[in-house]
Amino acid sequence: MIAMLTGKIAYRSIDHLIVDVGGVGYRLMIPLSTFYALPEEGEIRLHVHTHVKEDAIHLYGFLTPPEKEMFALLLSVSGVGPRLALNILSNIPSAELKAALWEGNSKRLSAIPGIGKKTAERLVLELREKVQRLGPLSLPARPETGQPPANSLDDTLSALVNLGYKESLAKKVLESMEISKETSLEEILKGALKVLVR
Repeated sequence: MIAMLTGKIAYRSIDHLIVDVGGVGYRLMIPLSTFYALPEEGEIRLHVHTHVKEDAIHLYGFLTPPEKEMFALLLSVSGVGPRLALNILSNIPSAELKAALWEGNSKRLSAIPGIGKKTAERLVLELREKVQRLGPLSLPARPETGQPPANSLDDTLSALVNLGYKESLAKKVLESMEISKETSLEEILKGALKVLVR
């Protein structure tokens, strides 16, 4: 089982990376929180969750151990697979997710695309005690880094659709935002998600 990888980014996109480790490229699916915090260049270290299925082995990468821990906790809930767990972590920081579960805030959880009221209640029911065992809550600020791609609006729209939002709704939100040419993809995406989660 692969638990950690250290190497250089050979390729990166909103939902996955290829990390070059000694000439071998590992493809890792990542949440948006990890994408936002990736350095522009140099070596990176990712905490890895290895998910084995009958026909494939998938790697999921996280910059911090708490994110990886929350991902594993989410997978322990019946009906939550890796894709949905990644979607949850892309829409809510792990510390905020922990707080929502701790407080039993199913309303905040059901605001995440792909999470209905029943799933939110099941997450709270199955994970509330587990997150309380993890220790006290702390809500650190998320680092903001990243280089704006050439076509930020199209990339942002694609990311929002991949996160489960309807394309027409995502377009409306993007059209309603004031976006300058210097605004990075991460800033546009964060702004759009703030509007959509309301």
